[in-house]
Order: sequence, then C-alpha cells, then structure tokens
Amino acid sequence: MKIIFNKKAYVTLGFFIILSTMVYCQDQAKADSLELVYTSGEFEEKDRLQLLNNLATSHPDPEKSLQFAKELLDRAKAADSTRSIGNAYMQIGNALTLKGDLSQALASFFEGLKMAEKSGSKKRLGTFYIAIAGVYSSMGNNQNTIQYYKNAIKIFKELGDSLNYAYAMENLGDEYNLNMAKPDSALLFFKESGTIFKAKNSKTGMAYNLGNKGLAYAQLGRNTIAEENISGAIRLLEELGDYYPICVYLTYMADMYAQRADWNAAFGYAERSLELAKQFGLKEQISDAYLKLSELHEKRGNVAASLKMYKSHIAFKDSVRNITQVQNMANQALARKQIEVDLEKQRSKNQQNISIGTAIFLLLIGLLAFGLYRRNRFIRKTKEIIEKEKDRSDHLLLNVLPKETADELMENGKVVAKKFDSVTVMFTDFKGFTHYSENMAPEKLVETVGVYFEKFDDIMEKYGLEKIKTIGDAYMCAGGLPYPTKDHAHKMVQAAFEIVDFVNETKNNAKEGQVYFDIRVGINTGPVVAGVVGNKKFSYDIWGDTVNVASRMESMSEPGKINISNSTYELIKTNFDCEYRGEIEAKNRGKVKMYFVNALKK
Repeated sequence: MKIIFNKKAYVTLGFFIILSTMVYCQDQAKADSLELVYTSGEFEEKDRLQLLNNLATSHPDPEKSLQFAKELLDRAKAADSTRSIGNAYMQIGNALTLKGDLSQALASFFEGLKMAEKSGSKKRLGTFYIAIAGVYSSMGNNQNTIQYYKNAIKIFKELGDSLNYAYAMENLGDEYNLNMAKPDSALLFFKESGTIFKAKNSKTGMAYNLGNKGLAYAQLGRNTIAEENISGAIRLLEELGDYYPICVYLTYMADMYAQRADWNAAFGYAERSLELAKQFGLKEQISDAYLKLSELHEKRGNVAASLKMYKSHIAFKDSVRNITQVQNMANQALARKQIEVDLEKQRSKNQQNISIGTAIFLLLIGLLAFGLYRRNRFIRKTKEIIEKEKDRSDHLLLNVLPKETADELMENGKVVAKKFDSVTVMFTDFKGFTHYSENMAPEKLVETVGVYFEKFDDIMEKYGLEKIKTIGDAYMCAGGLPYPTKDHAHKMVQAAFEIVDFVNETKNNAKEGQVYFDIRVGINTGPVVAGVVGNKKFSYDIWGDTVNVASRMESMSEPGKINISNSTYELIKTNFDCEYRGEIEAKNRGKVKMYFVNALKK
C-alpha cells in the first residue's frame, strides 16, 4: 500500500503513508473534539486556518474532510496564505482520492504542485510528487507512477530527509509489488524503508511496512510469514485508529483463510472489511469487499448469495469509474468556454449593433456544432482507450501465462492442471548475490539483475522454452510444455550454454566499478504437473520431484558450469560432450549421478 502526505493512510491497491511534520491519526475522538471547538467558535481568529487544516487532516470521514478542506481553501485564498492554500489542495486531493474521485483528486494535486513550484519549497514539491504518483497508480499508469516517485526520492535524498525518503521508497516498492507483480524487487525496497522507519520509531511507517511485506510474501505463496506480517500491521493500525488500509488487509486475510478452507474465518474477515468500508464511506473498498464475499459464496456453492454480492460490487465499482469523471471535467471545461463565447458575442453585439435574433441564432448553431464535434471526438477516443486497454490486458496475461493456458483461462474462467510425462527443468543462480544485495542500493540491484533476466527471456523465446518464474536471483524455466516436444532436453542445454556465454561475456566486458555475477546452472528431466495457482494474481507453475532434483542440480553445480542429472544425460549424450562427475551426495536425495556438459560434439 502507498503513502499519502498530511493525511491518514489511504489505499488504492497500495498504501499511502503519511509524510509531514503535521501528521494526525484517524482518531474519531480527536476529530470530534476539534470539530466541537470549531463549531463553538471558541478560538482566536488567527488560529482558524490551522484548525481547519487539522480537521481536514485528521477527520476519518472523507466527506467531512473534504468539507473542511474546501473551507480552508476559500479562507486561505482570502487571507493570501500560500502555505495554507497548498495544504488545502493537498487535503482536497486526499479526501477525493478516498472517495474514489480520482480525476478531481489529480486536478487538485496538480494545482498544489504549481503552488509548490512557485514558492520554491522542495519539500512541499516532493510531497505533491508522491500524492500524484499515488493517483496514477490507482489509474494503472505504471510509467507515470514510477517517474513521480523517482522525482520525490531524488528531492528527499538531496534534502537529507531520511523519513520522507523512506516513505517514497515504500511507495515505489508497493508499485513493483501489487501493480507490476514483482514481489522480489519490492521486498528490496521494503527492506531499506523498514530499516529507516525503525530507526525513526515511526509507528505508522512500521505498520505499512509490515503490511506491504505481508502482501509481497502472499504473492510469493509464503502464507505463514505473510499472515504474521499482515496481522502485525492490523494491530498497529488499530492502535492508530487508521481503518482504511485495514479493509484491504482484511480482504487479503480472507483470501488466505479461504485457501485453507477455513470458511468461517474467511467470511468473518471479508464481512469486517465491508463493515469498516461502509462506516467510513470508502466506495472503492466497499466494492472490493463485495467482490470478495461474492467469490467466497461461489466457492461454497451458494450461487444466489454470490450473484447478489457481485451485483453490489458492480454498483459501487461503476460509481468510481474514472472515465465518468474525465467526461464531467471535459463538460465543465466546455461550459466555461461557452460562457466566454457568450460574453464575447454580447460585447460584439453592443459595439456593432448586430441584430439580437441573428446573434443568438448563430451562437446556438455554433455551440450545437461544437458540442456535436466534441461529443463525437470523445466517443471515438473512449473507444480507442477501451480497445487499447483490452489489448494491454491480453498482452499482460500472455506475459504471465503460456498462450494455450491463457486461452483456456479466458474461455473457461479456470485452468485444469495437466501432467506431462517428459519435461526438462532448468534452474540458474548467481554466485555471491546475497553479498551484493546487502551492499547495493535496491534500484541499482533490481536494474542489474533485470539486464540478465531480460537476456534470459530472449534466449527462452529463441528456443521455444517456457519461463516459469524468478525467485530472487534464481531463474526457473522448462521445456516440453505446454506443448510436448521430443527435443526439449537438447534445446534446454543449448539455451544453458547461451546463458553461460552471456554471463561470461558480461563479466569480461565489465567496466571498472560495474557489478557482474558468476552463474551456476542445473538441469533435470522427468514428469511434472503444471497449472495455474491463485485467483487474483495468476501464476503458471510446475510441481513434482523432477523440479526438486533440478534445483539440487543447480546447487551442486559450479560457477560457469552446466550440471545435469542422469535422466537428462541419457537424452543428450549423443550430441554433447559430457564429463561424468560420479555419484554425489545431494541434500534429501542420497547419492545422485551427475554430469558436467562441456560442449556440443563436432
């Protein structure tokens, strides 16, 4: 979850954590106390702007928060208080984001950004960069999200503001985790930000760091440690009175208990999420809670209840659709333009004494034509956006799943696990990666590993092999599925040689100070079961003893070497020069025959 400034924590898919010297928890009692003081008028006039800002910041009800923020903006403009105007734009954007009005929230944040640029306040500029990035994240615009977070990180690093730097790093990690499905990369960011939160004793920061790590571990299938982290986050957030992110965490807890078939607990967490979301008028989270309840009822075979919950989900989802807000903003702009045209026509009529009837007739014709033009253009652009998003969704699905599996999922809504009698599995691992990960900046480490894995992906595509997943610095792939082939072992060994050659070439050409790795490769052939795991973030995976043996082949290999099992050797020995290593003791396997593949026979 991502972090928002001068506000209680806010959730889109990620968390917004609070960043400022003026931070207030979602404490209903405190909000009620402040509101009582304000409505009673028992305060000095010079304190009015600060009191309004505190109310807008701390009130747990986004509707009330928006009301106080708008009053703050009007009074700040009247008082010509640049700082308070900036605070007002921030709180208006925060409240609108909580309400699901993303387009209007973005407009408010950009107004605040202009004020920050004009005043020259770098810290204020950084806070608006993070707020804007958070909205873009909710809209699914990864490119803009990452760019604005990096802008904020650069500013806070220059200012030496470690806490705000940690908040920006936490948000960037969340983007990699939930919106880009890269939990391993996200955990590197969370590790750095979590260290800073502990050093600064930031309870809010520690709460979201725990929650974010829990979501990352959940994506990796490590449910026990995921639940421990999320439960810890919920406890801290309850102490802080911060309920919005709790709704999201409760939904994830419902998922975990559903996977264990503990239906009472699963329904309990989902219903509690819905109750909190309704209490604070959080439309987007109400929609998500209804969807989760619909899924749970469907799994329990209660079709009628599932359909009812799904209808409620759609109703709330439609209420926060961003495209409707974009259309409203366009119509408002058109209305302002119409007023300007009317005034100009009126002045022209007075000056030139043109007939009133003719002027009105021409104006109406012009406005009608202009309105039709704008409407047709909007419809055309909307269709283009819908088509582009559909193509993007299909492309993303094919990046995660094989085409045959993706087609089955889109057609049937699920994928049946399949057994393959002969599949070749390969694992690679970088030597000394842990050492580098402890001494490098997370961004640099992710960028460096990304260069290697992108090349590995190209090699997989070249030989018609299937990438399964990456686990930290480990790369796992398979040949002979989803379409069975006879030469999968030969292709896998050829691909392994290209991987080793690329790693060695990168090492030999490395410039002074540039990071490089050595690599170990292990390969095994045998039967596996393949299928799709998860119902939210789909993942194609394989299971079986063949996979475990392949992993052992990699761990028992040497840097720059390709270590294969006897089953793979029998399939490739006529085409490749292999060196018998003997029967070597492997963890949990006993003695296993192993071979180094040295070269292709001439």
